[in-house]
Amino acid sequence: MRILILGGTVFLGYHLVQNAVKAGHDVTIFTRGKTNVDLFPEVEMLMGDRDGNLASLAGRRWDAVIDTSGYVPRVVRDSVKLLADLTEQYTFISSISVYRDFLKPGTDENYPVGELEDPSTEDVASSYGQLKALCEQEVEAGMPGRALLIRPGLIVGPQDPTDRFTYWPARISKGGSVLAPGHLDASVQFIDVRDLAEWTIRMVEARKTGVYNATGPDHRLTMQDLLEQCKEVTNSDAKLTWLSHDFLLRQGAGPWIELPLWIPGEGDTEKMAYMLSVNVDKAISDGLTFRSLAETIQDTLAWDKTRVNVTRKAGMTAEKESQLLMAWKTEAN
Repeated sequence: MRILILGGTVFLGYHLVQNAVKAGHDVTIFTRGKTNVDLFPEVEMLMGDRDGNLASLAGRRWDAVIDTSGYVPRVVRDSVKLLADLTEQYTFISSISVYRDFLKPGTDENYPVGELEDPSTEDVASSYGQLKALCEQEVEAGMPGRALLIRPGLIVGPQDPTDRFTYWPARISKGGSVLAPGHLDASVQFIDVRDLAEWTIRMVEARKTGVYNATGPDHRLTMQDLLEQCKEVTNSDAKLTWLSHDFLLRQGAGPWIELPLWIPGEGDTEKMAYMLSVNVDKAISDGLTFRSLAETIQDTLAWDKTRVNVTRKAGMTAEKESQLLMAWKTEAN
């Protein structure tokens, strides 16, 4: 197949290109040329900017398009309008963040999506999920019956630029007293970027359409399961100290970014309470598979160790962790 990937040099795009090339497809990347431009010398690279400069795409044809970099409806609309007559299928990488809320576990693809109070906003930082939902609508409107909408949960693994998963293997590998947030049995979900990429390429090959949640694993995983697996894989002597939701919130600990995968489900996070408990039965029935958690932890940590002088984008500082552990011990006594 001739596959065009909008984006393709960072994280998911990088792994999509790898898998598509490995599967024997003729791959073209459309990129601004600002990041990792030398990664794939064997792949055609078209330069441009989705926001106003799509000229290099005109007059070409592809069997399928995979859009990894669409965040603003206006920009996605322009891409779809140009490509509607140049491709047979359009795959849009969206997010489970499109849903209106996560007040109950088991959110599936039929649940209502969120809506913007200000439909004109293009502030991705504050309206990421609602904008992704509008991007989906642009794809469906421009490619009726030819759109595949994939809604991943937290994407993790090697090359992850967010550190939202990487923090835990890295922190636990250092050993000592580790702050573990909230309830031991809280559900967690995420998907290894390599599993998502492999499955996406298979779905494109099968010319699938429709909407799919895509996260994992295929069984219930708890926060304790994750952290204990990190200990086992890294052969760490880490001692987990579980601090309650109430204590952490009173101490000003930050859910999700400062303490990755922690969603207390109270206050500002009430609507997100079950974001890590969505239904992925549809994707699994259509072939989504998962490598072992141990492999994801091991490979993520190995990649993380290759980074030098990196300021993490997520995770708690050692100083604050120590302060909170001390405060917890004092309060307990």
